[in-house]
Amino acid sequence: MEKRINISSGTSWENKIGYSRAVRIGNLIEVSGTAAIDRDRIFAPGDPYQQTRFIIQKIEKALDEAGGSLNDVVRTRIYVTNIKDWDAVGRAHGEFFKNIKPVTTMVEVKSLIDPNFVVEIEATAYSIEE
Repeated sequence: MEKRINISSGTSWENKIGYSRAVRIGNLIEVSGTAAIDRDRIFAPGDPYQQTRFIIQKIEKALDEAGGSLNDVVRTRIYVTNIKDWDAVGRAHGEFFKNIKPVTTMVEVKSLIDPNFVVEIEATAYSIEE
């Protein structure tokens, strides 16, 4: 059986809701839905481009803690509150993943947990380094 490694960001929400920032089992790393917040500070409220950049950098940190990198990402799932933001979100996503080219999905959702969040992203990575 593969060893499970839970990666924490240290927020109180993790224990309250019962989740981890990321989980690694074997070569597979799953990164939880990630929003543009650092502790209690929302980053770039309402700005889809800046939030996407911040979120991907946050995902990158979680992957690094799990022994992976953005180069290992095979899938991203992007949730936006306004599908008209697709270009700004896609541009920021492309700045990080232009050469990696993971499969991705972008869907519009009615809302996220805070009205200042306009983007949330999940990632799946497959890393052969442990």
